[in-house]
Amino acid sequence: MALEIVPGKTRIGWIGTGVMGRSMVGHLMAAGYEATVYNRSASKTDDLVARGARRADSPRAVAEASDIIFAIVGFPKDVREVFLGADGALAGARSGSVFVDMTTSEPSLAVEIYNAAKAKGVESVDAPVSGGDIGAKEARLSIMIGGDKPVVDALQPLFSVMGKTIIHQGGPGAGQHTKTVNQILISTNMIGVCEALLYAYKAGLDLETVLQSVSPGAAGSWSLSNLGPRMIAGNFDPGFFVEHFLKDMGIALSESRRMGLALPGLALAEQLYRAVEAQGMGRNGTHALLLALAQLSNVDWPSDPRKK
Repeated sequence: MALEIVPGKTRIGWIGTGVMGRSMVGHLMAAGYEATVYNRSASKTDDLVARGARRADSPRAVAEASDIIFAIVGFPKDVREVFLGADGALAGARSGSVFVDMTTSEPSLAVEIYNAAKAKGVESVDAPVSGGDIGAKEARLSIMIGGDKPVVDALQPLFSVMGKTIIHQGGPGAGQHTKTVNQILISTNMIGVCEALLYAYKAGLDLETVLQSVSPGAAGSWSLSNLGPRMIAGNFDPGFFVEHFLKDMGIALSESRRMGLALPGLALAEQLYRAVEAQGMGRNGTHALLLALAQLSNVDWPSDPRKK
């Protein structure tokens, strides 16, 4: 691909400056890239504007001012709107520009955006990420990419500013399929982490010393090491929203049905997270599953923030 990525010359557009997007575009700005930003709640771009970003009033305006247009939004319907809607990025994109959707979304939608962009001379890749708010803040995300290899290769300087594990998985939609694999793995692992901490608490153990013993061994996981301490401290703020995780599991279940797969562990996790949402914690982090499971067993979790 002829596109040359140069700090100070290549113009970056960013749609979606939420929990993760704000940090991600911030790293690009710190690396010397000029940025135009858009968020439905404009106030969420204030800190970026204070650091030199330009604020746009629509995804279309972002595309008009940018060479590479990134998005990380909530749901597939949001992805469709910001890229393909009447005031979306495609309406304002010039031939030769590039779309990079970093939302966890539907593989079929990634292919649809790719084809619609191609028809206008615009490149498109799907590049969902894993690592949560911590990975975004520390620029060590895992980025899973689907799209044409020359385009993906050209974008490497930008991806390397935001992540540490950057892997091209295949053609359009392959990044989204890989992220679905990631979410299936997390869904059942989170059940184990939460149930284990509940067991430790009910057994009268010191939770912090339990983590010291089990985290380095075969039972260790990212969720245990990073979210376990938050659960103990009663910090259920979102690194990743429950409602977004439910969306991801819904995509995984839909794709598995399409492929004729029975994934009962995933189905169980999705039902348990429905209970988390029903208990009013859809905007909490995914580790709020602990509180829903505690309620099932009538366990009074000592750092439950709802008691404050």
